[in-house]
Amino acid sequence: MSDTRPIYQQLAGGIRDMIISGELPEGERAPSTNELSAFHSVNPTTSAKALTVLFEEGLLEKRRGLGMFVREGAREKVRHQRQEALREDFIVPLLKEGAALGLSASDIADLIEAEGDHHDAP
Repeated sequence: MSDTRPIYQQLAGGIRDMIISGELPEGERAPSTNELSAFHSVNPTTSAKALTVLFEEGLLEKRRGLGMFVREGAREKVRHQRQEALREDFIVPLLKEGAALGLSASDIADLIEAEGDHHDAP
C-alpha cells in the first residue's frame, strides 16, 4: 500500500470500495480479521481496528458466531460519505478559487463540461 494514511484506515477504505462497487454486497459476510491480516500481511489488531471503524460507521453488523456482515443501506451510506467528501475537498475549494478568478458557478460548470467533452472524444 502506497497510501500515507494509517494501515487500518487503508483497509477500511478498501472494504468501503468493495461495498460501493458491489463486490461486497449488502447482507454478505465481510472479510474476517484473520482473512484481512493474512491477505494484507498485517497485524490482526490492525485488521480488527479497520473492521471496528466500519462497524462504528454503521456499515457492518456483528452476527454472533458468524462474523461481520455488510448492513442493509451500507452502499448508499458510503455513496453519501463520498459525495460529502467530494463536496468538501474539491467542489467548495473549486468554487472559492473560481470566485477569486471572477468565475460564476455556471462558468465553472461550463469549464467542467468542456473538459468532460475533451475526455470523451476518441
